[in-house]
This record gives sequence, structure tokens and C-alpha cells, in this order.
Amino acid sequence: MSFASASPSRDSQYYWFAVALILLAVQVLAEYVMGRLWICSCGYVKLFEPGVNTPGNSQHLADWYTPSHIIHGFLFYGLGWLVLRKTSFAKRLSLAVFIEAAWELLENSPIIIDRYRSATMAIGYEGDSILNSALDTVFMALGFLFAARAPVWLTVIVAIFFEIFTGWLIRDNLTLNVLMLVYPLDAVRAWQGAL
Repeated sequence: MSFASASPSRDSQYYWFAVALILLAVQVLAEYVMGRLWICSCGYVKLFEPGVNTPGNSQHLADWYTPSHIIHGFLFYGLGWLVLRKTSFAKRLSLAVFIEAAWELLENSPIIIDRYRSATMAIGYEGDSILNSALDTVFMALGFLFAARAPVWLTVIVAIFFEIFTGWLIRDNLTLNVLMLVYPLDAVRAWQGAL
């Protein structure tokens, strides 16, 4: 898997990279219209929020859920490579940004925020700040770029490492997050709550 799997014109590549940036801008604008805060209500921005069930989680530049968004990029790259192999890299990246932006908007809607509060370990979850949400999409794009350049085996190892490390450290990761959002298990909730 590499950038060079398709060879579209340079203008076409620039067009689709511009589309990806426009999609990110639309995500930011939509979240502003939804009433999301630009930054943490605490009034400052941190590079990394180490707390999981804290008011600062999902409010700053990065947090323990950042690896999940990087894995989204890995998965979207793999999906694009499988089903859109003849499409340009930039077009596949734009599609990945579209999917991630759509998820970010859904994730910050009242229905998903309430679902997180009731079904997962995110008891006090208030949704993401616009800054955090936009950077979640940027981290997904960085994961996409990594997967495009790295050998498949390395991408898989990094994804497994992220899942095991965050699962061990905060008792949550992409796999558990999806499981608990779709099919909550009391045993998993109890294990996560014991941290």
C-alpha cells in the first residue's frame, strides 16, 4: 500500500486535499452552530489531558482517546485501499475526513452524549470542545497518512499496542468504546468503573 497506487493529476490531488480541508471547516462550523464550546470551559488549552473521567477530558488538544482516532485513520485507509483502490489517495483521504467529521458531529449530538453517559464509563461526559473534535479529525488524518506510508505489519502492531496500552491504562479503548456504545455489558461497565 502506498501513495503511488494511483497516479491522478497533481491538480486533482490538490482539489481533493482542498475538499478534505473544507470538510474539516464544515465540521467546525456545524459544531459551533450546535452550541459546542470552542475550548474547555476552564478557559485554557492543554496539550494533553491525562484525566479520563474529568471535566477536561475531550476538551483539550489530545487525551487518552486520541489513539482511537489515529486507529480510525488506519481503518479508513485500509477500507479505502480495499474498496477504492483505483481512486486517488487524496480522494480516499477526503472520504475518510468526511466519515470522521460525520462521526464527530454525531458523537457530539445529545443522543450520543446521553448514550455515553448511560451505557459507558463516561458518566459526566459533556461532549467535545470544538478544538478537541477538530483535532480528533486531524489525528485520524495523521493515522491515515501513517498507514499509507508504513508497512501493513507496523500499522497493525501500532494499532494493537494502542488498544492494549489504553485498555490497560484507562480501561477503555476503541474496541471497548464501540462495544459499550452498541451493546453495553454490565461486567465491562463494572470493570471499567473499578479504576
